[in-house]
Order: sequence, then C-alpha cells, then structure tokens
Amino acid sequence: MTMLSNLAPIPELYVSYDSAQKLKAEAGDLKSHDLTPRQICDLGLLMNGGFNPLKGFLSQADYEAVVENMRLQDGTLWPMPITLDVSEKFADSLELGEDIALRDQEGVILATMTVTDRWTPDKSNEAEKVFGADDSAHPGVNYLHNTAGEVYLGGPVTGIQQPVHYDFRGRRDTPNELRALFRKLGWRRIVAFQTRNPLHRAHQELTFRAAREAQANLLIHPVVGMTKPGDVDHFTRVRCYEAVLDKYPAATTTLSLLNLAMRMGGPREAVWHGLIRKNHGCTHFIVGRDHAGPGKNSAGEDFYGPYDAQELFRKHQEEIGVEMVDFKHMVYVQERAQYEPADEIEEDATVLNISGTELRRRLQEGLEIPEWFSFPEVVSELRRTRPPRNQQGFTVFFTGLSGSGKSTIANALMVKLMEMGGRPVTLLDGDIVRKNLSSELGFSKEHRDLNIRRIGYVASEITKNGGIAICAPIAPYATTRRAVREEIEQFGAFIEIHVATSLEECERRDRKGLYKLAREGKIKEFTGISDPYDVPEDPELRVDTEGIEVDNCAHQVLLKLENMGLIGA
Repeated sequence: MTMLSNLAPIPELYVSYDSAQKLKAEAGDLKSHDLTPRQICDLGLLMNGGFNPLKGFLSQADYEAVVENMRLQDGTLWPMPITLDVSEKFADSLELGEDIALRDQEGVILATMTVTDRWTPDKSNEAEKVFGADDSAHPGVNYLHNTAGEVYLGGPVTGIQQPVHYDFRGRRDTPNELRALFRKLGWRRIVAFQTRNPLHRAHQELTFRAAREAQANLLIHPVVGMTKPGDVDHFTRVRCYEAVLDKYPAATTTLSLLNLAMRMGGPREAVWHGLIRKNHGCTHFIVGRDHAGPGKNSAGEDFYGPYDAQELFRKHQEEIGVEMVDFKHMVYVQERAQYEPADEIEEDATVLNISGTELRRRLQEGLEIPEWFSFPEVVSELRRTRPPRNQQGFTVFFTGLSGSGKSTIANALMVKLMEMGGRPVTLLDGDIVRKNLSSELGFSKEHRDLNIRRIGYVASEITKNGGIAICAPIAPYATTRRAVREEIEQFGAFIEIHVATSLEECERRDRKGLYKLAREGKIKEFTGISDPYDVPEDPELRVDTEGIEVDNCAHQVLLKLENMGLIGA
C-alpha cells in the first residue's frame, strides 16, 4: 500500500548537519543581512517546507506573476509575494550571483541565499493587486509602504538551522513532524482550524461541527508569528488554547503552533493558508466569514466582503488539494442553550452574541463575561493579561508646533496624575529626551523620526509595565505617530492630544527665539516654517491654548482619561 500523499515527507531546504557546520564556518566571510521578525517567519516556513514548492525568496519574474495573477511563472498557484526586502544601501553593495548570510536578530546564521535578482518594486501596484486597495488603513499595505525596505532581493535559500524559539517548544511542529504524527496516530483526514484569537465556546462548537461534517480529526493550528496590531499576544492565546484543549476529545484533536507572519490579505490569504495547511498534511481547512480580514478601510467600510475568501478558496480548492469546510457564523440560542449556525435559526428565537469589541470592553471594565460565551479558564487567562483599564499602563502623546504649550500642559498633567497616585508617571518631554536619549541626533527628517521612534519605544515599555508615559515632542509626521501608536497599543491605550495652537500664536510667543532664527534661514528644516506639520486627523483630543489657562487644558485631558476609563472617577 502506498503512503497517502498528505502524509508522505515533503522536501525541506535544510542541508545535512555536517554541511551546515561547514557552511557556518564559511559564512563568516559573506555579507550579512539581519532579518526582520517578519522575514524570520517567512524564512522558517521556506526552509521547513511550509511554503513548498518555493525554494527561496521569489525572483522578479515569479514576484510579478504572483502579484498579477496569483501564480508563479511556471503556472503553479501561489497567492502571496514572499520577498526579501532590504535597504537600497545594502542592495547596492551586492553583486548578482553573490551569496549572503541571513541572520536572526541576535546574529545567529539561519541560512545562506544566492542573490539572483534585485529590483525596486511598484509597491502601490502590489498593494492594489494583493490586498485589493492601496490604502494604508490596511496593516499589510501600511507595512509595505512604511516598514518594508525599498528594494527586493530574490534567490534560492540554503537552510542551516531553524529559527530559535524558547517558548512552547513542544507545540511547534514542522510540516514533516506533523505528517509523521498523523502517520503514527493513523489519521488520514485532518481538518485544520486557523485562528489568531483566543478560543471561545462558539469556536469550539464550530470546530466540532467541522470535524463531524468532514468526518475528520481536528488540528487546532493557531498563528503565533505576526498577526494584526492590537491582537491578543500569542503567549496569552496559547495559554488559552491549552486551557480548553481538555474540552476536546484527546484521541481526535491536536494543537500545533504555526509561526506565520500574517498579511491580513483576506481572499488571497485564505488560499495561501490552504496551501500552507496542505504542506502540513491536512486534507480539509475551515474558512471563516471575512477570513483574515483586517477590518475597516479609510472610508469606514470592510476591506473584503464576508464571503469573498470562501468564494476564492472554493474556486481553487481542487488545485490547492485541500477541501474547504465553510465556517458558519455561530450564535447562542437562549431557548435551547446551545450554539447554532445563524442562518438556520427561526425568527422568534432569542439570539445572544458578544462581539470582539464588546468582549474587549468587558475585559477593560472588569465586567462579567457569561459562561455561555466563554470558558472560565479562558476568561481568567485573559483577565490576567488585561486587568481593568484603570489598572493598565497607558501613554498620553502630545503633538503640536514648537511653542504651542505641549510641555507646559504635559508638566501640569504629570503633577495631577502623581497627586492621584496608584501608578508611576514618567514625562518624556522633547528637550529631556534630546539631552538623555538622543544627544547625537540633529534635526533632519530622518533624525527627527528616529527621535520620535525612541520616545515611542520607551513609552511602550513603560505602558507594558503598567506605568503612565507622557510624551511631548513636536512629532510632525503622521506616519511616525501611527507607528508609535501601533507599538504602544499592543500593551495599553494610546491617547493622542493635538495642541492646536496656531502658527501665528506660537511665533508670537517664541520663548526660545527659534522662529526668528528660522525666518532668517539660520535654522534649516524648521517645522511650520520650512518643514511641514501633518495636522492629526483624528486625535483623541484637541486642545487650544490661546486664551485658556494651562490648568484648564490639563483638566480637559484628565476628563478625557476618566471618560476612557483609564483613571478612576
């Protein structure tokens, strides 16, 4: 009897142990690229066969074919560009055909790559084709334009060692390890459940039904690489998964972690997830409503229709080699005390539902989360990580022109918060930071950006550890402010306060005489005079300091914090 194709070993890109030792020694002479967290996820799945049939980062021809029509140049279905993005400076230092060492952030060598292609992509076209819109409200598009390097490199990869993970080591399986496990357990049909959220009762019911419908064993296969800014961190999620595992029949269910960097690409992402699960030995895959959808676009509408992902998957399922189990939206019917698909319920039934937003609100405010919605074990894990809002750290970020009164209000706010007590308060004022953190930086756009990033990093650490950070830099650029917001919102609230004092008023005050020097051309690139200031479109609060006392402005901020539940009334 031949081995089932979904269980036979698949090719990996690793060399043997002896060759790896030899390559490691030789790699000392190669130019090195330090991989970003997203590139480490991609490289790991290239090397272990998760991205089979790819043999490395896409060549330009493959990249263009994938962007335009979801296929590699040879016609193989592949919906997501897997590219090595680097800085222009690094790309210019390379010859085509040269080998480079790919290292993790500690400098450990993971692989070598032969650079066969180097090109500057049309990122707007990539955004349009892959994500459906060149709209930076999409995390994948925002990453493309504001985080990824300007130049792409392509070429085959030679794997030396797996990326190192110190957490949940017994739960991280390569495609071949999972295939071997399924062979050992005698499983032939395996349905995978993709998730980046904690599992609640509706998910349990949905996965039970899916396994029954497909007459298959269940692989709970959550993503622990990079998900969407604002998602629950993976440590908490995995503890939640482990807490509910014993609610599943042990003989027919297993849990494994997938170190994938999601792109939140909706329909294309669903097809990609299907191909990745095929490589991991699965025969069926659950595709949900708005699968891998990133939420709302700039116009406040959903990026993708609720069933777009299912339609695209269904169209290609033969070729993917994995059958789709379409996820029904499950709701709780009070009369029957059970979960049922929303489209099968009679009109007069009482349907209970708690949205993700509502769940976050209840966690934030310490309100009850009913047992019909989630398991007590999951709720207590979530509460450990997300204490009520008035016990969490947060960042208040003032932005405005030089002389607008940011520092004065920030100082007053700091004193008021210290008077209330309960949490440590740190003021990261522009001048203090310049002196202690950024003394070597000038005032070019690049240096000002770097200064704001440093402030954001320190504020995120303070927020993560339950303190209050008050920042008061000029922070003229909207994209940098957004990056800082995303970094901080992983750990707590970010409150942007636009101190909206007019340029005329700031210039009239000119305490430090800077505007005068800027008008005389003695200070180059001065915000408001020779350099732009992006006015915040949607700050949590706008305060105007003209003719209003500082005390009153600081009080407006306090009221806002109270209103957001961050400080006790």
